[in-house]
Amino acid sequence: MTATAAEQKDLAPRSGHERRWLILGVICLAQLTVLLDNTVLNVAIPSLTTELDASTADVQWMINAYALVQSGLLITAGSASDRYGRKKLLIAGLVVFGAGSLAAGLAQSSGQLIAARAGMGVGGALLMTTTLSVVVQIFDDAERVKAIGIWSTVNSLGFAAGPLLGGAMLAHFWWGAIFLVNIPVAVVGLIAVVRLVPESKNPSGDRPDLFGALLSTVGMTAVVYAIISGPEHGWGSGAVLLTAFAGVAVLTGFVLWELHTPRPMLDMHFFRNQRFTGAVAGAILVAFGMTGSLFLLTQHLQFVLGYEPLEAGLRTAPLALTVVALNLTGAGARIVVRLGTPVTIAVGMGLLSGGLGAIALLGGHGYGGMLLGLVVMGAGISLAMPAMANAIMSSIPPEKAGVGAGVNGTLAEFGNGLGVAVLGAVLNSRFSALVPGAVGAASLPAVLSAADGAAERERVTDAFASGLEASQLAGAVAVLAGGLLAAALLRRAERADVDRDPGGRA
Repeated sequence: MTATAAEQKDLAPRSGHERRWLILGVICLAQLTVLLDNTVLNVAIPSLTTELDASTADVQWMINAYALVQSGLLITAGSASDRYGRKKLLIAGLVVFGAGSLAAGLAQSSGQLIAARAGMGVGGALLMTTTLSVVVQIFDDAERVKAIGIWSTVNSLGFAAGPLLGGAMLAHFWWGAIFLVNIPVAVVGLIAVVRLVPESKNPSGDRPDLFGALLSTVGMTAVVYAIISGPEHGWGSGAVLLTAFAGVAVLTGFVLWELHTPRPMLDMHFFRNQRFTGAVAGAILVAFGMTGSLFLLTQHLQFVLGYEPLEAGLRTAPLALTVVALNLTGAGARIVVRLGTPVTIAVGMGLLSGGLGAIALLGGHGYGGMLLGLVVMGAGISLAMPAMANAIMSSIPPEKAGVGAGVNGTLAEFGNGLGVAVLGAVLNSRFSALVPGAVGAASLPAVLSAADGAAERERVTDAFASGLEASQLAGAVAVLAGGLLAAALLRRAERADVDRDPGGRA
């Protein structure tokens, strides 16, 4: 089919923009800021429980409000960027994210911080979709895989370096500073985007599916709420079951709406592509294991092993350093070429699962086993994430780059929220079973302060450590299963491609 003049103009930059590497640096800076805020809050958990009187459920919502709003809006934001202009949406995202960061830094209660984090999620959704879609537009086929690899490295670095940055900030400032530091970065990014990033859009693209965005956000929020509140109210309680049922029903309505609306935010026919489906499964489980693990690790380092916030952040750094070392040296890209995408994803997810298992079994009472697990996890992430991002983007038409970026980001954000919720729920359930007197919504410091004597406090700490171990093992099993499923689907897709085109034509 012949492209319109507007579409040809939109696709033209993919021959390679002259300032593409500088632009990549600018958008990676914006992306890094957004991603840091997925995990930067983890090391502030003790401060929040004390200064804002936040319960465990409150803290989970502070983290999940950001992730859930992003995951609900990413695909719509990507569709809007395709239609109205990727540069415009990138600028809007920086402004909204900066304003949300200011509100979060000045919050005086748990409710205010949760609301501010939700506002930051709106800006984050705009930023995450436009960064990857701009990468697809300004790099040609020969360089795109390398560029996506760098983008994915920043992606992983943002999640892993959050605790380190948060610990450094908390060592010198109050907890609100971890949000206020975003403001100068947003200003610098805004100036650079205005001056450097070219505008690109597809004016004939679909209008944003606002009703679909509403359904997806409400449905995912309800499901995660049920998971978070399960340990407190009981998994068989009416409130939990009703919320879970409502969430599943709304998500079912979302799927039906997307199948029948003429302008869906997510074309469900993409899932007929086994390459897309396999990459989807893997992307969710990588984010699930990585973010859920970091949520647990920072608590383990501070509550169980007794490290200060900065010390805890430094001890999670090997994960980020391993990812950066392997991806920036090109090791991950070379392995993909040598082994192929399915095997690379299977190996990467296997390593991630093995790292989680090592932390659970060897890191319970010291840092040595945890260090081994973090390095193995970093190796797995550096292999799996770029391969899956490229698989998702390559299975979606180029003119829908924003939608493709939205899908990729939605999966990651949903996996993040699900990882914190599910692994946090496993932790709370195990902890409550071992310490029957503990209230599910109470934080560990609150339970420790109510403990009678040193022996009772030791019993509480041991129960918390046992809950952490169970959570990490649950994450390891889920990640391994997801990796095997993703690899199998991608392998079947490759074989189907060969059967359709035995000559190997593009």
